[in-house]
Amino acid sequence: MTIRVRKFLGTIALLVLVVVWSLLGMTVAQTPWLAANGWYQAIFYVVAGLGWVLPAMPIVSWMSRPDA
Repeated sequence: MTIRVRKFLGTIALLVLVVVWSLLGMTVAQTPWLAANGWYQAIFYVVAGLGWVLPAMPIVSWMSRPDA
């Protein structure tokens, strides 16, 4: 697979990841136990805001791998 195809597929995968991550984050953010406490909200938004980076790192690494 050429790097051009990997970058195209990786871009689609990253877009899907970000959309799914944000929809799940919005769903969890509306739960009553989280909405009732400001500290829980702060921790949740920090984790949710930075958490998508861990699943994205292998995708970006795969995308930038040179051709064989």
